[in-house]
Amino acid sequence: MTRIAIFISGGGSNMVSLVDAMQSGEIDAEPVLVLANTADAGGLVKAQARGVATEVVDHRKYSDRASFEAEITRILSEYVPDVICLAGFMRVLTGEFTAKWEGRMLNIHPSLLPNYKGLNTHQRALDAGDAEAGVSVHLVTAELDDGPILGQRRVPVLPEDTAESLAARVLIEEHKLYPDVLRDFVKTL
Repeated sequence: MTRIAIFISGGGSNMVSLVDAMQSGEIDAEPVLVLANTADAGGLVKAQARGVATEVVDHRKYSDRASFEAEITRILSEYVPDVICLAGFMRVLTGEFTAKWEGRMLNIHPSLLPNYKGLNTHQRALDAGDAEAGVSVHLVTAELDDGPILGQRRVPVLPEDTAESLAARVLIEEHKLYPDVLRDFVKTL
């Protein structure tokens, strides 16, 4: 069975959708690790409640990205995942790290890539007057929010939308898309 590590930085709602889909048998994979870059990431408690091992590698304790990623690599060697799913992991990973996981690391991003890489995606879609917004899951490459797109979901931008209301509607689609993409992805391994 495919072993999955999930990286988070916050509440972990996308992680929960992935873990629940794996534990229900919807995805033929096993969540072996949830790793956060902050000890106060709310998703850690949710992962523990689901019986998934958790680890914290606080990026603030490392003088550079290389040493931060070396510690992540050491921890990954203990859990031996086949795939990494970035689920709201708010750290940019180096090309050296992503190269080690080429073709085996997925990311979810709250825009219709290639539009609006980086942060503040919902406000940027509103500022541009877009009729649609959405979410993308893609393979991770050395370039930020780049790499082959594995799936997208669209939502209409409503006249009364704020960044917060648009984000809430996109999040509903995120929770559907990521498990669907991961289910299909593990079938290709």
